[in-house]
Amino acid sequence: MTTDLLLKTLMSLINDLSRQLSPQQRYQHLLETLRTLFPCDACALLKHEPNYLVPLAINGLSEDTLGRRFLISEQPRLATILKSRGLIRFPANSPLPDPYDGLIDNDETQLHIHDCMGVALYIDDKIWGVLTFDALIPATFDVINQQMLQTFIGLTEATVKVANLIVSLESRVKQVEQTLLEESCRLEMIGNSSQMQLLNHEISVVAHSDLSVLILGETGVGKELVAHQIHALSQRVKKAMVYVNCAALPENIAESELFGHIKGAFSGAIADRSGKFELADGGTIFLDEIGDLPLTLQAKILRTLQNGEIQRVGSDAYIKVNIRVIAATNRNLQKGVVEGNFRPDLYHRLAVYPISVPPLRERGKDVLLLSGLFLEKNKQRLAVQGLRLEEAAKQALLNYHWPGNIRELEHLLSRAALKAVSTTESPKNIVTIRCQHLDITINTESLSLAVDESKVVVIPTQKNLKMQIDEFQRQLITQKLAKYKGNKAKTALDLGLNRSNFHRLLKRLQIVK
Repeated sequence: MTTDLLLKTLMSLINDLSRQLSPQQRYQHLLETLRTLFPCDACALLKHEPNYLVPLAINGLSEDTLGRRFLISEQPRLATILKSRGLIRFPANSPLPDPYDGLIDNDETQLHIHDCMGVALYIDDKIWGVLTFDALIPATFDVINQQMLQTFIGLTEATVKVANLIVSLESRVKQVEQTLLEESCRLEMIGNSSQMQLLNHEISVVAHSDLSVLILGETGVGKELVAHQIHALSQRVKKAMVYVNCAALPENIAESELFGHIKGAFSGAIADRSGKFELADGGTIFLDEIGDLPLTLQAKILRTLQNGEIQRVGSDAYIKVNIRVIAATNRNLQKGVVEGNFRPDLYHRLAVYPISVPPLRERGKDVLLLSGLFLEKNKQRLAVQGLRLEEAAKQALLNYHWPGNIRELEHLLSRAALKAVSTTESPKNIVTIRCQHLDITINTESLSLAVDESKVVVIPTQKNLKMQIDEFQRQLITQKLAKYKGNKAKTALDLGLNRSNFHRLLKRLQIVK
C-alpha cells in the first residue's frame, strides 16, 4: 500500500470521529478499513460484558456470529487477549481452540483458522473489549507493519470512545439492565431488523412511564422478554417483577394466588399468605396470557387497577398497592370483548399502551442472529469446539415460515445440533449442521418469489430439503445464464456471488456452460 493511500484511508477513519454516525456504522467502517490495510480473512470487534464477549461488528465472518455470546471461561484465546495490554499472536500450531473456527465465510474445505491475533481495547484505562484478526493461511500476519497496526488500534479505541460518549445516556440504562442480565443472556433482545428497531423504540418510549402495557403477539415471539425489558428500563427496576400465568391459574385457588388470604379463610389456609399483587408492591406485575382469565377474576383485577388496593380472601381489610401492570396475550382481546369473553372496561385499562411483537417470519436475517445465540448455548451444552450452519441450512432457516416463532427456532436448533454431533466422526471438533439435520419443510413458494421467472421454477416436493435447494439453485442459475447469454460474470453479479464462489457452485451443481 502506498503512503498516500495509507494516509487517505486513515484520514477517512479520523473524519468519522466528527460525523454523526450510529455506533454500528462507525464499527463497521472501522473493520472494513482494517481489512483494507492489513491482510486477513476476518476481523471482529467484541465488547466485554460480565463473563461474556459480545460481537458488535464483524467482517468476513458468518452472519450468525453476531448472535453468539462467547463465554470467556470457555474461550482461552479470548481470555488471554483480555488479560494482556499488548497485541497477542497465537502460533499456527497452538492447541487452544479458536472461537471462530468454522465461522469464516469460506467453502467447507477449510474450517480452521491458522493465524490469529488480537488486542484488548481500553477506554479511560478500563477494559472495553477486544479486536481480533484471523487468517486461514499460516504466517499471514508476518508482513504486517507493527507501527501502522498500533496506530490503527489507537484509532479503534478513539472510535469506541466517541461512540460511547454519543450514547452515554443509553449506556447508563444498559448498566442497570445488565445487572438483571448477568445470570442469563436469554433476557437479551437480539435483532437488527426494522421491526425489532421499532419494537425497541416502543419499549424505550413506554418503559420510563407508569402506563399499563398490553403486549400482543403470536405464541413464541418473546412477549415475556419484552415485559422483562420494559421493567428493566423502568424506574421500578430495583423492585420485583412478579410473573403470573393466567392460563395456569387453578380456578378454585386463583383469587388466593392473586390477592392472598388470611388464616382460616378456607380449608387448608393454615396461615396468612400474600398474593401476587401484594408481592409486586412498588414493582411490576406481569399478567401473561391475560385473555385466558375467567370473567369473575377479571372483575376483581379491574377493581384493583381502579382503586389501587387489594383484599385478601377472608379479610374485610383493604391493602394499598402501588404496582405497574404489564399484560400479554396471543388472543384478539377486541374480538373477545365483542363476544362477551373479556370485559371492555378491563381491556381499556390494560391497553393504555399496546405493543405488538413481530413474528419471526417477518424479521428477515434476525433468524441467523438468533441462531448464533442458540448454537453457542448448544455448543456449551454438548461440549464441542464449534457449531456452524452450512450455507444451505442458513437459507432453509431464512425461508421457513416459523409458526412457533423463536421458541420453535430454539428447539429446532437444539435437536439439529444433537443430530449433527451424533453423526459426526469427531464430535469434539467443529460440527456442521446441514439441511438433513433440520426437521423442517422448506417454503418453496417464498423461494420462488426471489426469481423473476418464478412460475417456471418447479421443485419436486418428494425430494429432501438439500435436494430441493440444489434443484432450485440449478434452475435459477440456468435461467440467469440464459438471460445473460452465458456470461458468467454478469450472472454472478446478478445473483450477488463473487466469481470464485459462483464457479465452485457451477461445478458442484454440475452446470456446464
